[in-house]
Amino acid sequence: MTPPLIHLAEAQKSAPVTDWAARIGWVVGLLLFVLFLYWLMREGWKWRGTLQGDLPELPSAPDEPGETRLHLSGRYHGSTTAGQWLDRIVARGLGTRSRAELTLTDRGLDVVRPGAQDFFVPVAALRGARLDKGIAGKVLTEGGLLIVTWEHGDKEIDSGFRSDRADEHAAWVEALTTLSSTTSTTEHTETEGAR
Repeated sequence: MTPPLIHLAEAQKSAPVTDWAARIGWVVGLLLFVLFLYWLMREGWKWRGTLQGDLPELPSAPDEPGETRLHLSGRYHGSTTAGQWLDRIVARGLGTRSRAELTLTDRGLDVVRPGAQDFFVPVAALRGARLDKGIAGKVLTEGGLLIVTWEHGDKEIDSGFRSDRADEHAAWVEALTTLSSTTSTTEHTETEGAR
């Protein structure tokens, strides 16, 4: 049996002292590191926008857009250089994700984005559409994104959209492909006729 004095001595031992200064120092250091990383990302975004500064202003929708062929409500996930799904375009607000309302007419594709810059793709600038699984910063299941390829200035751009109802994507691909191929055939015929 242990003498009662030993139990009393063990009970009087104090708990280890917490070094609050060291803990606060580590927390402050971690917060500064996170803020530094955020600042680097922001500067990288601004630098990318500066490099893409030669991209012309985005066209706005005409006063008379024409009869609506298709309408889609969903999300705009961003734009990249055509064929390079990781080369994000941030200039002219194309890097800003947002809700989107797409309207396809005989005159082109109207993209209305609440909280971000709207833009219009004239039918002559449409180059096609496809279903894909990813665009810079967003990866979904196969066929989860509607990618619209269009020309702006001297650059071909892929813009990624996701409808609130994914079963609409196939109709959009068909309509955009038909409209862009009809336009390119007409332009080719007009060019041949001019020669």
